[in-house]
Amino acid sequence: MKLRSSPAAMVIVDGTDIHHDLIGAALALQEIVVEAGIPAARAVGMDRFDDPMPATAEADVYVVYRSGITFDPRQQKALSDLVAGGKGLVALHASNLFGFGDGGMEADREAFALVGSRYVSHGDEGSEGRFEVKVREGHPVTRHLGDFAIDDEFYVLEYAPGVEVLAERPAGTGTEPVAYVRDHGAGRVCYIALGHDSRAWGNPWFRQLVRQATLWAAGVPDEEIASWSTRWPLGNGRKIGDGA
Repeated sequence: MKLRSSPAAMVIVDGTDIHHDLIGAALALQEIVVEAGIPAARAVGMDRFDDPMPATAEADVYVVYRSGITFDPRQQKALSDLVAGGKGLVALHASNLFGFGDGGMEADREAFALVGSRYVSHGDEGSEGRFEVKVREGHPVTRHLGDFAIDDEFYVLEYAPGVEVLAERPAGTGTEPVAYVRDHGAGRVCYIALGHDSRAWGNPWFRQLVRQATLWAAGVPDEEIASWSTRWPLGNGRKIGDGA
């Protein structure tokens, strides 16, 4: 039985640390989520969804940072069912590495349908650099944000129809989505392509985006997201939304 009134989160990392600092990501993301006023546990491994222990089952939103091409279909199905039943999911950066393992996309079909996209490549601009993020205002995930610059990896995505793009970056002669939302049954999903390393994790606008995504996915009412997510100082004595 829950004894708290606020939602709770679980930050989950999975895979290998060859290309991504999973320990650093777990610590940074837990800190970011706690900044939003949501208690957050840290955990390792997607197998926890097969037969959820209380800490997993009682979490209202899962913040997932995967770095690997192995995602057991049973785990995919278990997570998909939890989100369809009303849980929230915030999937970050390489969490959509689908179709690169044994069985190709067929083996990762459930995960693709849940997250709504998959990583394709870094594109023609190199693997990383500084770029501008254009934010589409109006949605609770981005309502209190403006356009911002970030040092991060370039991702080119294949994404499913029906996703609502909330932020994008310049790419060639067009744009490439870096954040979107979608519904999954009774649950909410937000994917954010940003977050390769500490340069991104320390960016105040990235942190704001993740906070608001987590609050929205956890089901915090839209009118309360501003008071929860914008109260954390940027380091200059101001908060986003007060004229900073």
